[in-house]
Order: sequence, then C-alpha cells, then structure tokens
Amino acid sequence: MAQILAASPTCQMRVPKHSSSSVITNKLWSSVVLKQKKQSSNKLRGFRVFALQSDNSTVNRVETLLNLDTKPYSDRIIAEYIWIGGSGIDLRSKSRTIEKPVEDPSELPKWNYDGSSTGQAPGEDSEVILYPQAIFRDPFRGGNNILVICDTWTPAGEPIPTNKRARAAEIFSNKKVTGEVPWFGIEQEYTLLQQNVKWPLGWPVGAFPGPQGPYYCGVGADKIWGRDISDAHYKACLYAGINISGTNGEVMPGQWEFQVGPSVGIDAGDHVWCARYLLERITEQAGVVLTLDPKPIEGDWNGAGCHTNYSTKSMREEGGFEVIKKAILNLSLRHKEHISAYGEGNERRLTGKHETASIDQFSWGVANRGCSIRVGRDTEAKGKGYLEDRRPASNMDPYIVTSLLAETTLLWEPTLEAEALAAQKLSLNV
Repeated sequence: MAQILAASPTCQMRVPKHSSSSVITNKLWSSVVLKQKKQSSNKLRGFRVFALQSDNSTVNRVETLLNLDTKPYSDRIIAEYIWIGGSGIDLRSKSRTIEKPVEDPSELPKWNYDGSSTGQAPGEDSEVILYPQAIFRDPFRGGNNILVICDTWTPAGEPIPTNKRARAAEIFSNKKVTGEVPWFGIEQEYTLLQQNVKWPLGWPVGAFPGPQGPYYCGVGADKIWGRDISDAHYKACLYAGINISGTNGEVMPGQWEFQVGPSVGIDAGDHVWCARYLLERITEQAGVVLTLDPKPIEGDWNGAGCHTNYSTKSMREEGGFEVIKKAILNLSLRHKEHISAYGEGNERRLTGKHETASIDQFSWGVANRGCSIRVGRDTEAKGKGYLEDRRPASNMDPYIVTSLLAETTLLWEPTLEAEALAAQKLSLNV
C-alpha cells in the first residue's frame, strides 16, 4: 500500500488505522490511499482510492463503495469522456454507462455537452459534439472501465476552433508524413502548488527555499517535495496504457517532469493529454494544485517547459544527420510561427537564462541546452538520431507542437534563397 500525503508546507503526517483522533481538518492535510488488488491472474485491476474524512466509519463506507467490483454482476462499464475546454489547456470530463466492454473508439457513441459553460459555444446554440478518439484503461475505477480522449465538433460535423486534434490528424495522415514514421518523445514539466496559498509545494509560505542546485533529481526531505504524487502518477500511467518512459525531480523545488514516448504521430498528443488528465485527478485527490505555467515563480528560478524530441525514419537511418540539419534550416525559417503556437506566457520563460534560448533568436547546437534546438552528442557521433526542440512551454498543446514539427520539416518547402541564407547564418553545410 502506498499512501500520498499532501501536507501543510512544513509537515507531513500519517494517522494509524485505529487512531483515536476523530477530527482531521482538511486545511491541515488530506490524503489519498492507492491500493492494488491481488489477483490470481496477471491482469491489473486498478487503484483503490479513498479520501480520509473526519470519522473512520465514513472512511470505511466510502472506501467500500469506491472499490466495488461490478464485473461479477454486470457487463456494463463506465466510460469517462475527456475533452479540452475553451482555454485550450483546461481539461473537462463526464461519465456515461456503456452496455459492454469495448476495445476501439469506433464502438463508442458520440456524445454532447454544453459548450456555453466551457467557453466553446454561445448560449443560444450551445451543443458541442464529442467524438471518441482514443481509449485508455481507467486506473481510478479499475475493471473494464475506460478513459476516452475525445475531440470536439459542431452538430454539422465541423471541428470547433479549439479542436486542434482534427488539424493534427490531417497532417499525420498525409502520405509524406506517414511514410517517415515520425517519432516524438515529450518531456512534460509541471509545478505542484500548496492549495490555499498557490505557492510551490514544500516552500515556506511567502518565502523561498535555498537557491537552485541540490533539487534536480535530488533525494531527501530537504530537497524533494511531491515524490508520492509523481510515483502515483507514474503507476497510473502504466496501468492506463500510456507510453510513459520516465520521471524526475526538476531544477526548481516542487517541480517535476514525466516523459511520454517514443510515440508515433497523433498518438503522442493523445498520450500526453491523457497523462495530464491523470495528473490533474491525482493532485485533486491529494489536495495539491497542478500548474503548467511556464514561469510560475519569477526571479532566479527555472521555468517549466515541454521539450519535444523528434525524429523521422530518414533521420534515424544512415546519413540522418544531414536530414536533421535540413530540418533545422526549415525550423529556423519558421521560428516565429512555432513560437506563436508553443504556449501562453512563454516569453517569461525563454529569456536566454535558466537553460533557455532567447525567444527572439533561433539557435541550434550540439549538447547545448541554451539553444532553440539541441542535437545530442550521440546523434552527432553516430551521424543519425533525433533533435530536441526546447522552445515549447509546459502549457503547450501537444497536438499543435507535434503536427507543426512534422509540417515544417516534411511538408513545407522554403525557397532556395531563403534556405541558402539560413544555412550561412546557422553555419550549416547542407
């Protein structure tokens, strides 16, 4: 049994199962208990979840109901339909009963919601239609219950303006793109905040911890806050079927990162959005606030990005470094278009400090984390591999970023003069 404790900034505590304490104030702490049922088969059944209340009998009753296994009594399942709201970064969801387990999104019905309440439709014509696009196992409800990533359409069958998945799907279905089998590895940084004061988890309220240095991938109670949340999220992603590849504590204390990939094409966006949903749910239960703000704390503190590693089949094959350099040329010529689509508030993060390049100037380098595009030493040595776009902010839309990278490097062709000038400026011999 693993227990997540989201405490006041100065303490964490556990209460024994038979504690004599009958009152636990929510302001002091809240907790989530995640358990995995043992089965004779190898099938995972899910996390058992309950919130501690002010009396143990309430806890036991709620726990029992939350973890009821309905499978022996009904073939019906719960599908949690998930979509992106009007801000382009907020996640919404609602549940419906499906008559039997499903394996493909095409087996699920379309649904609708009130778009006027999410900033996506006017009140006089508020219906928005949800199209199921990707299915993941539900680690909160377990069993055959599922999470459903949806995109959003008008009743007439047109994607609404905030539906960025539809455009990405068009790009990733282009034969030139599918033939290159684009891979993406996305590094999602995020910051955990104390619920009542909106200040980083573990920081003294209204004050600062020691300067950056010991926190990145750190160990110890004086360096790391929120590891239980990161670990719970890691396991929830694995259970759900998300292609999560790792996690780590970040440079600023209270900040974490998880990596998704390598994923092909549109799958990268689906997996990142579902991973974000799981993180929102876990922090909700732990009484901690999740923020994807690219610069949550001003001053001499690292911001939060969403570095995107990218390669094509040609980049991964012999001679791929030349293909990478050609891609870098194209990216340099569309720098402004990419920056405008790479997240709100990114200008506060891309300052040329704290392992970033200036937002106004495109640059690239080998093993240089102060550049717009970084190429790894291993890629240079082997003459093939991938590039890392370090410009996207933590609140970027992965559908936009991944499809724009594919479009710029595989579908967009600059003029020969522009290409020659860019090659000279960037010292690239292509």
